[in-house]
Amino acid sequence: MAGELKVTLVRSSIGAIPKHKKTIKALGLGKINSSRVHKDNDAIRGMIRKVTHLVKVEEI
Repeated sequence: MAGELKVTLVRSSIGAIPKHKKTIKALGLGKINSSRVHKDNDAIRGMIRKVTHLVKVEEI
């Protein structure tokens, strides 16, 4: 867990529950196909795990 993760929003969060919408915002994602690079740590992994059905993750 020393690298970085590129997180991309691939599905809309319109129908998602409010907790998932807040997680998407906290990851820095807004529009579909927007991407952010985060450090690979347990907190980010936990956030990604909650919204795996909405995002795509690549290791950098």
